[in-house]
Amino acid sequence: MSFLRTVVGAAVGAAFTVSMATGAFAAEMTLKLAGVVPVDHYGNEMLEQIKTDIEAANVGLTVKYYPAGQLGSGEELLEDTIRGNVDIVHAFVYAHKDPVLEINSLPFLVGSWDEMQRVYGDKGSAYSQIMAEVLDKLGLKFLANVVEGPIGVVTTKKPDNYATIGPKNLNIRVWSSQVGKAATEAIGYNTTTMNWAEVFAAVQAGTVDGAICCTAQLTYTNFAKSDVGKYFIPYNAFVEASTYYASKKTWAKLDDAQRGAVEAAVEKAAASFNAWSRANDEGYIAKLKEAGWEVLDLSDEQRATMSDHIKTTVWPEVEKMVGKEIIDRLVNDK
Repeated sequence: MSFLRTVVGAAVGAAFTVSMATGAFAAEMTLKLAGVVPVDHYGNEMLEQIKTDIEAANVGLTVKYYPAGQLGSGEELLEDTIRGNVDIVHAFVYAHKDPVLEINSLPFLVGSWDEMQRVYGDKGSAYSQIMAEVLDKLGLKFLANVVEGPIGVVTTKKPDNYATIGPKNLNIRVWSSQVGKAATEAIGYNTTTMNWAEVFAAVQAGTVDGAICCTAQLTYTNFAKSDVGKYFIPYNAFVEASTYYASKKTWAKLDDAQRGAVEAAVEKAAASFNAWSRANDEGYIAKLKEAGWEVLDLSDEQRATMSDHIKTTVWPEVEKMVGKEIIDRLVNDK
């Protein structure tokens, strides 16, 4: 065990005196850092940056990086991180452990990039505070949120009535969320709940006609570059907002310098990720068109009509799941 690795911005002799007086230095550790986005997704660059920054802090931490779902899906990673088998994760947080986490799938909560970054990207927002509270109860340490952008529907066939409420006559994948499923069906799609790891193969094989899943960037990197799919409909009802979190079992083993190094690395990555996503969102719409995809956009009026319909039919059910207090905190914070 080396006290030298706990020194941050202080002389070696002074740090030794403090460490000997308090006994506050932790053992060297190797952290498992896991993510789920595809290999060429920008999120992986940020995970590599987190690894580099944590190790460069010289506080006794090395990082083993597992990208692209190597350690499991988002649901599996949540479970393993609670148990302490994985130390730090970047993934979407599903609601299977607590219904309040359905706020991650609340449709039409925000309507612009400014609102997205205020609600999802600010650690002081009501949304972030609620996330931190729920994750803490589950045995997880909330670190930061990332806003990747508004998501749309990827399809292999052109949906009927794509810009209005009404039957689309397509069956598309929806993620494991009662709220996500209800909102997608309220728009007019038939749905099949499916794990993210199965989506690409299912769309490619024609098991489903498409998926509600992706920002323009992820649609391009995951589908268009592989020549799977043909249409992208940017409903912008949902936001692709993922979370960095850590195991509280791991967190308890770290000293203050190590915790500070992890938090600083993650917050730096989240800020870079948020800025990059906003700057590149429109560019990926153009890339989809260049790849031969048809982008079926909606007018502001059509989105407003869809938003009103969803808030009238779906939000009351969400309130029953998560509680009126939670919805009030989110709405009042806007």
